[in-house]
Amino acid sequence: MAGIYFHIPFCKQACHYCNFHFSTNHKAVTPVLDAMVQELVQRKKALKAPLESIYFGGGSPSLVLPEKLAVFLNLVAKHYSLSETVEVTLELNPDDGTTSYLEELKRIGINRLSVGVQSFQNDELQLMHRAHTAVESHKVLETVATLFDNFSMDLIYGMPNSTQSTWQQNIAAALSYTPPHIAAYALTVEPKTTLAHWVKNKTVTELPEEAVQAQYNYLVEELQKVGYANYEFSNFGKPGYYAVNNSNYWRGKPYLGIGPSAHSYDGNFLRSWNIAQNTKYVNAIQAGELPLTTETLSTKDRFNEYIMTGLRTEWGVDTNYIFSAFGPTYAAYLEQQVAPHLELQHLFWDGDTLRIPQKARFLSDGIAADLFLVELQP
Repeated sequence: MAGIYFHIPFCKQACHYCNFHFSTNHKAVTPVLDAMVQELVQRKKALKAPLESIYFGGGSPSLVLPEKLAVFLNLVAKHYSLSETVEVTLELNPDDGTTSYLEELKRIGINRLSVGVQSFQNDELQLMHRAHTAVESHKVLETVATLFDNFSMDLIYGMPNSTQSTWQQNIAAALSYTPPHIAAYALTVEPKTTLAHWVKNKTVTELPEEAVQAQYNYLVEELQKVGYANYEFSNFGKPGYYAVNNSNYWRGKPYLGIGPSAHSYDGNFLRSWNIAQNTKYVNAIQAGELPLTTETLSTKDRFNEYIMTGLRTEWGVDTNYIFSAFGPTYAAYLEQQVAPHLELQHLFWDGDTLRIPQKARFLSDGIAADLFLVELQP
């Protein structure tokens, strides 16, 4: 199985924490969307497996009219085999979600929404420079929950000036809509963002790590109480509602990225990404060229990626897979490297599968980095 990702690189305004590729100049919307249609046709043979996920991300894909999105869906249906249960997701900003817009999305075949709430606290939304208010989030979620069986909600924890109390209020508000899926991310200070500038100049003070961890621990405890599985470090799903797009990424399945800065992976050794510049992207596509860079992953790269993604998920790291995919030397290396973490009880063996216990999940990235292969000894 495989997936297609459409990157819509436009937003109403720049969020202060975001370093994704986007533009607030909407003059290029039509040329970029037209070029994305052309790219999709040019790359119609890029994936062999049937599609089980189609994902519109960005940027803010909810700025695009449903009839424009339908063009992509019709082309995908024309050129690709679709799974009977294909998941078609659109990232939705709360301020874009009028009832008529949501009804049209459902009509054209969008069957899952990812609602970018981020917070139900207006002061936090203002700090992030989000375009919506808490009232707009509540309003759109009421409609989404009525129209869509499958939807997700994005939240951000570890906000400057946040408290355990405000975070508890955010969780309670989110759960009041019983979303089948919640994605919660720790606020990250990314380079070249307004937030990074504020932190550097001490205009904003980052929340202490222990406070961020306390918010994550509360999140896990509360969501597990009401039936969510923490199937990946930042993702929580009710049974049958794991995000297909995200799960395929973590499990190494092939995907095709369409649009400026979009990434693709063939499921084996080749990874590529489009140029992150709208004008150059459009000009290249119009000239019949694919404006992408390709790299061939080494065995070491693939091993390290498998360790990182595997340990972040409930599926863990399968040593039988490591033996067959990478060879006995890699399997032996891993067994040697895990010893200190086993002693600290930050890792444990579940048969032939290596997992991180819940109490150490907040340390997942650091634990995985300790297991990365830098260079094999001869």
